[in-house]
Amino acid sequence: MINRSNIPTAVFSMSFIFLLLSCNSNKTNAHSHDGSSSHSHSAEDAHGTHDNYFGDYSLHDDKFGTKTEVTVKGNERKMVTNSLPNHETGTFPRKGNPNTISAQNITYTFPVTPKYTGKSKWVREPGVALNGIKFEPGTAEVVMCETGENFRVEALQNVINLGLDFNHAHVQPTGAYHYHGTPTSLINEQDTDEDLMHIGFAHDGFPMYYSKSGKYKPSYTLISGDREGEDCSYENPMEKMDISVGGHHDGTYTSDFEYVAGSGDLDECNGITIEGRYMYLVTNEFPYVSRCLMGEFDDSKMGGPPPGGRPPRGEHPPNGRRPNIRQ
Repeated sequence: MINRSNIPTAVFSMSFIFLLLSCNSNKTNAHSHDGSSSHSHSAEDAHGTHDNYFGDYSLHDDKFGTKTEVTVKGNERKMVTNSLPNHETGTFPRKGNPNTISAQNITYTFPVTPKYTGKSKWVREPGVALNGIKFEPGTAEVVMCETGENFRVEALQNVINLGLDFNHAHVQPTGAYHYHGTPTSLINEQDTDEDLMHIGFAHDGFPMYYSKSGKYKPSYTLISGDREGEDCSYENPMEKMDISVGGHHDGTYTSDFEYVAGSGDLDECNGITIEGRYMYLVTNEFPYVSRCLMGEFDDSKMGGPPPGGRPPRGEHPPNGRRPNIRQ
């Protein structure tokens, strides 16, 4: 958990944010991501979205079966969803993922007025897209070595096929379709002339955005040097394979990355403060989707920590397991 200081307190009404973000202005947006300095982007970057998703809204799609209802009352944003995507997906089951997409029955609640703490806290499921599909950037897959090293596998890599489709998504054994990275089809469906697109809500209540230009850069870099580990293997209920982990850190594993404050535009939770308003960015580069949150949230509802082995850098130490995503 990382403490920060001198970051503007971002406690605000989400309806107020929408009005501010959607107004046309040529003002400069001063913002910070390391608490020590600020710089600017044009306010054009922070314009509104195609519709006002900060109030009540419904997403019903007969073609895909999507049913998502969101209501706002007091300080609670309530989302009731069957978690069926409102866009094209890959065909499931598929190689690397034997599961079939099925309707869920899920109710999410988010605070309308988030409370920024400045302290990052690991979370497995950082938020939910506007269509009711959850974001879960990490995986349950671990390469284990006889010499004691464990390496958590990233979803977006080329060593182990996890059956991701063109939306950087696949299906859990429960039938829940979920995003590990940029939700390509959702972004195409929501596309407007603005660079910043509102695509979801984090569980602490802060909004999640995607920048079409990719101008907001994460502050994670690949570690120099080579990995260590011998006689390593990966196993799931369908197969077991020997894995060579030697060589440079290339992004295959979460521990290949480290957070370097100030090396990009975004903080360790892939967030940024613009004119006192905090938000998370989904990016095309690691960590893709935030692995932690900077606001208050009820972590008892966010699922357990990552499964056994050495915790990836910046993630919560493991003390339990969850089902392999391909079981």
